[in-house]
Amino acid sequence: MLLSEALRPAETTDRWREAPAPAPDALSGIWRIDCHDAGSEAEVIALLMREALETPERTAVLITPDRDLSRRVSSELKRWDVEVDDSAGVGLDQSPPGVFLRLIARLLADRAAPVSLLAALKHPLAAGGASADVFRRHVRALELAVLRGPSPGEGFDGIARALNAAQTDQELKDWFAGLTETARPMMAWMRERSVDFAGFVRDFIGFAENLSMAGEGAEPALWAGAFGEAAAAFVSELLRAADVMGEITPNAWPDLLDVLMGGRMVRPRQGQHPRLQIWGPIEGRLGRADLVILGGLNEGSWPPEAASDPWMSRPMREKFGLPLPEQRLGLSAHDFQQAFAAREVVLTRAEKIDGTPTVPSRWLLRLDAFLQKSGLTLDKGETGAPRWQAALDQPDGYHPVLPPRPTPPVAARPRRLSVTRIEKWIKDPYSIFAGEILKLRPLDDIAMDPSAADRGTFIHAALERFIREHPVEIPVNAFDLLLDYGREAFGDALLYPAVWAFWWPRFERIADWFIGFEEARRESYRSRAIEKKGTIEIPAPQGAFTLSGTADRIDRHMMEGTLSVLDYKTGSLPSVKEVESGVTPQLALEAAMIKHGGFAELAGDEVTELAYIRLGGGSPAGEFRPAGGKQSPPAADMAAEAYDGLQRLIAQFDRQATPYLSRPRPDLPDRFNDYEHLARVKEWSSGEESEE
Repeated sequence: MLLSEALRPAETTDRWREAPAPAPDALSGIWRIDCHDAGSEAEVIALLMREALETPERTAVLITPDRDLSRRVSSELKRWDVEVDDSAGVGLDQSPPGVFLRLIARLLADRAAPVSLLAALKHPLAAGGASADVFRRHVRALELAVLRGPSPGEGFDGIARALNAAQTDQELKDWFAGLTETARPMMAWMRERSVDFAGFVRDFIGFAENLSMAGEGAEPALWAGAFGEAAAAFVSELLRAADVMGEITPNAWPDLLDVLMGGRMVRPRQGQHPRLQIWGPIEGRLGRADLVILGGLNEGSWPPEAASDPWMSRPMREKFGLPLPEQRLGLSAHDFQQAFAAREVVLTRAEKIDGTPTVPSRWLLRLDAFLQKSGLTLDKGETGAPRWQAALDQPDGYHPVLPPRPTPPVAARPRRLSVTRIEKWIKDPYSIFAGEILKLRPLDDIAMDPSAADRGTFIHAALERFIREHPVEIPVNAFDLLLDYGREAFGDALLYPAVWAFWWPRFERIADWFIGFEEARRESYRSRAIEKKGTIEIPAPQGAFTLSGTADRIDRHMMEGTLSVLDYKTGSLPSVKEVESGVTPQLALEAAMIKHGGFAELAGDEVTELAYIRLGGGSPAGEFRPAGGKQSPPAADMAAEAYDGLQRLIAQFDRQATPYLSRPRPDLPDRFNDYEHLARVKEWSSGEESEE
């Protein structure tokens, strides 16, 4: 009676005024729970279903047309080791064999691009004729050897060439050569403009079977289990129909496979749980349970949106005697009404999905409107599930995490660092601990595009070559020469659209500015050293400490004979304050290395200038800026202070009790820190610092 009135046709809702108020017990056993988001809704439903198991023989069912909600609830129940079937089953394209076949198709279409290759080879079904452990070991070795960092050449052959050029063991090369031979027939197909579909599919399935064999002569794991049988049935059907397909474009195969697999469901042969079920609305018409949860009660989900037919208009459908799209709404209302008639019913919805506010289902709005007439509302609190959900992942208490304070043995502490690492040692000693003592190195991204550091390397290389080949006179065609050097330095990186569109125009502006700078500079200076390497030994309590460095450029004043230590920067420059305080001591330490004989040909020469050459390519394209300010001490004094400061730093860390702290001075942020996550900075730093 209650729901019949609430769901009466819209044109008759004026009769609500005459309808009697619902009986006092009409709303008993009915609860409504509005959850914050889809994840919260899934957790609440899972808790309600788990609670049902506490009562012997009590059954519970979730009825929803929302397949995403079904998957979420099924996943949430696994935290209590409860396996529940979704009556709708799992899409073949989402099953392990289906995903494996789709990944292989994408691998072939992408010509073994690193990301696609690793996605296929790291799938659990991939074994390549070896044991799973051996295969995984080879895949990981391949990833580290050539797939991380800049992309290798195209295809399996390009990766093989990169492997041969890399310092890898012969076993890995032999393994990949075998994999390449297995893939060669399919790669030959992929080079064609159009191919016979039947032959193409047969070779594709053969390649997939070979890739899924876990040992010589083993059966392909691709066809094992219920999902494998469903995949085999799909492939058999595909092969039977292949002859009528004619020819296809090989590159279209991944998308075609997605379409062919789409909509094919693999349903469980029998229920995994005797008392808990997940049904769609159609199954809900046939079954009963002690507790019925109607989930996903939002517009667009329950009821679904009325689909618009791109082929037939409403009048055309009417003339053909076909049902109108709104008929599905009536069936949806019927399903809702039948499920609502259970003894205990919980109605749930998510107020937001993917961050977007939702609209309650019209069934809920109708029910609310009808009950409001009688001054009634659905009970929203007695189940307790929202409170349980809020406490589900809350710990009993919080133990504050303290910043790391590693104190490794003095014998394990580094006795050699470069001048560029000294700034890191000052700002974040923990990075030195992780990088130099633990020997941890951040991995490059897979198929990484050229980075800002690469840009600096390219520009440095071009300028270095120009100065080496033309140390005295600036040639007439200097600009064209510098561009040629730049093209050689950039190399294959120019094939990347971002490099060609953004970096190269900047380099052209840098080249133009640099030629003018050199013409003016060479009136008083000559370049004395380019990319000059040097080392010095610094006395320390636990033995000599080696400081190494590579000076970008050292110029000599032609009249005075004094030296200028210059550093190219393609990014932002350190502030004068950072240089004067010794926080950024690179140039000053290079000057100290000259004073202490670190650069043999320059030993003892006086340094009177420390400066940066900024090469941004903007407006202006370049900038020459002294490292210090007008009130800064002379370069020789800055070098002496930097040397003394480094001696004190070495002596401090030569004491066993000195820890390698993470970010000991928050006022000195380290913009490029590879180890913040390892130091768990966001767990112990303040909220403001964490956001930074």
